[in-house]
Amino acid sequence: MADILALIEEFKKPCPCGRQHETTIADVRIGSGLVHTVGDILAENGFAHKLLLVADTSTLKAAEGIVESLQGFSVDFKTYDDLRVATMEHVEELEARIAGQDISVLAVGTGSVHDPCRLACARQNKKLCVFATAPSMDGFASYNAPIVSGGFKTTHAAKSPEVVIGDTKILAAAPKALKSAGFGDMIAKYVGLIDWQVSTLLTGEYYCERIAALTKSATDELLEMADKVTANDEETAGKIFESLLKTGIAMSFTQNSRPASGSEHIIAHLIECVQLRDNIIPNFHGEDVGVCSLAMLRYYNELAENDAIETQDEVVDWDDVYAFYGNMAEDVRRLNEPDNIIDEVDKDKLAECWQDIRDIIRNVPSYKTCKEAMIKAGCKITVEDIEKDETLFSDCVSYSPYMRRRMTLLRLKNMIKLPKRENR
Repeated sequence: MADILALIEEFKKPCPCGRQHETTIADVRIGSGLVHTVGDILAENGFAHKLLLVADTSTLKAAEGIVESLQGFSVDFKTYDDLRVATMEHVEELEARIAGQDISVLAVGTGSVHDPCRLACARQNKKLCVFATAPSMDGFASYNAPIVSGGFKTTHAAKSPEVVIGDTKILAAAPKALKSAGFGDMIAKYVGLIDWQVSTLLTGEYYCERIAALTKSATDELLEMADKVTANDEETAGKIFESLLKTGIAMSFTQNSRPASGSEHIIAHLIECVQLRDNIIPNFHGEDVGVCSLAMLRYYNELAENDAIETQDEVVDWDDVYAFYGNMAEDVRRLNEPDNIIDEVDKDKLAECWQDIRDIIRNVPSYKTCKEAMIKAGCKITVEDIEKDETLFSDCVSYSPYMRRRMTLLRLKNMIKLPKRENR
């Protein structure tokens, strides 16, 4: 805990990147048995006497004892049966519960529970505490909230929680599948860092070396713990949770998801949107993201094998793109017309910078290294593992770059002409 808070204070100092890094996170508690002291922690941090506790049935059960700890508060409850996908309807419902009141929010669970809380609290200017029930993703300290609206998933600028609590006893006892999903979500940081640096190189997008280094070191730390991820061990659970928190804090400092997600998350979000359209309940977020991360690392590593490339102007069959997106087409159109992110890229500069791009790719662990670590961590690693149709997965890889106005190395695919090689 002390190390996390010291890290936050250090980053608030003047940074060579020229930006002032701020976060609303004021308190982080990690330790055994903290579920029984949540009320005291909230009181210490000035939370309102009236409290809205948001959870689903599974997360509330995992946090046994948390309600009893809130005896000094007037507690209202919003408990979902099984909240797997956060929607704008959830956000608006929560807003209606907290608007115009002196009230704070306690979100008990993981991403799908606290993402709508994050946006609702930002819109209504309410304090938020996140109580983690599983180390299944890295968004506990994040500023952003990925929300589905009209079948289209968009990441919204929201707020970081004022307080983050991780009870190591609960985290250690979390289902193995959730722990492995969290590891898969962390592997994604390597892809995100590649994409962020490539965009900075080609478009001049803002980049902070300190924040990137924080993200990479946190991911490297977790990579070394791959064989311990699924163990019911409190010390390991605490260390893993700290690593997850650091990448979330990195996102809060940039106030966007750049340090922690790239092409792999966009693919996973598109898969989720397509499955929601077909009335299919998505997998755990980190499961899909992990498989997408391996696919991108493999592709990026193959690109880096080329000593040089030829480039061309991008040609996109937009009618084909919009046809694939169907009822999401207008959302995608708004992101790509009248101009799109690729307009900022000079094809000659792309060719000239190729050696730098190869170095960027090679600055993170390889596809092979990450795959081996994911196997140790019990992660799903293939399209078959996450029970996706191969054609659907391939289509989502191909069409995903148009779903966000964000530069990624995958977005440049149609501009890169690779030399023909045997057995490619």
